[in-house]
Amino acid sequence: MDGQRSSRFRALMSRRFPALGYHDFRLLWMGQMVSIAGSQMQNVAINWQIYQRTNSAVVLGLIGLVRVIPIIIFSLVGGAVADSYNRRRILFLTQSVMMAAALGLALVTALRIDDPVIILTFTAITSAAAAFDNPARQSLIPNLVAPEHLTNAVSLNTLVFQAGMIIGPALSGVVIDSLGVDAVYFINAATFLAVIIALWQMRLVEAPRVGQARPNMDSVLEGLKFVRSNPMIFSTMILDFIATFFSSATALLPIFARDILGVGAKGLGILYAAESVGSLVAGFCMSLIGQIKRRGYLLLGAVAAYGTATAIYGLSTNFYLSIALLALVGAGDSISTVLRQTIRSIVTPDYIRGRMTSVNMIFVMGGPQLGNLESGLLAGMVGAPMSVVIGGVATVIAVGVTAFIYPKLRDYK
Repeated sequence: MDGQRSSRFRALMSRRFPALGYHDFRLLWMGQMVSIAGSQMQNVAINWQIYQRTNSAVVLGLIGLVRVIPIIIFSLVGGAVADSYNRRRILFLTQSVMMAAALGLALVTALRIDDPVIILTFTAITSAAAAFDNPARQSLIPNLVAPEHLTNAVSLNTLVFQAGMIIGPALSGVVIDSLGVDAVYFINAATFLAVIIALWQMRLVEAPRVGQARPNMDSVLEGLKFVRSNPMIFSTMILDFIATFFSSATALLPIFARDILGVGAKGLGILYAAESVGSLVAGFCMSLIGQIKRRGYLLLGAVAAYGTATAIYGLSTNFYLSIALLALVGAGDSISTVLRQTIRSIVTPDYIRGRMTSVNMIFVMGGPQLGNLESGLLAGMVGAPMSVVIGGVATVIAVGVTAFIYPKLRDYK
């Protein structure tokens, strides 16, 4: 009986989540679950540590600027590198650099030489490594599954990211409260081993066209021209950037946790996790759905819901209502993410996928990080709640403008 039940369970999983049937994708997927949780623990710890040291909303916003500058500088080169060299070897190197940066943060914190400038320097190093890591990793995924299972793979990838964002912040609050910030950084350093081991065990054979590009200016320009000439890719990137720029209030969560909701470090972890819970539930539902009709309207509606929930959250002074609203924010973000990534992966040839991803990375990471800076500066002038409300309202307006300017996106089926 146990054998029959096990067989039925595997058959059910294969039908519902066919991407997990691919050995290499499954390895990377499980490795990322551990590593992403550790990285999110570190992000929470950095924000909390900086705010504890400075008590400044502006400096909190500056973290976003420090994270995005290396992305802007290196990501286009990172995309060309991903299209020129073995992507798995690139990931070995980038994961090792990020692990070393986490160890550096742990040591300076444990030795009490954690000046904000030093913390921001290690943050910038991690971001620079991510500028090479993300194009290589995202370009690798379509090579790990059959085309008909790519949407499922993207949904599962979103799921594992959101699961890590739930586990990471929740654990971070507990670890900070009980063991200290330095323990978070040590734990994060150890989690990178999960991806490194997964990469070591993969049997991947690189796609034949990878390696024809060269990491030079012509190669970079080719990627930029490809993105700009494809209206579906370009419009989704613009929408993503605008929405996350205006509605990115993550940097202000320590202010809400300590000064508005009065829930401290443990509550901060819950607030960070709440958005990811909503994303996880929405991502799980998306992974179970087959073909989606009227994807354009669904994408625009999801982003509008994201902005609306953000605006209402800015007005909330109740901890539980804030949790519910952040969950709605996460659900809207997850639905739009799955739709955007699937569209881009399908319409982009493999030989230029790394460069497309690197351009997208500037929009995806630049939007929220610059948005964090904008939120911090605006919060310094009008207060954190009003800063968040203004951002949410601006996002809803931006959705309407985008739908008007890009009717092909609105009508996309």
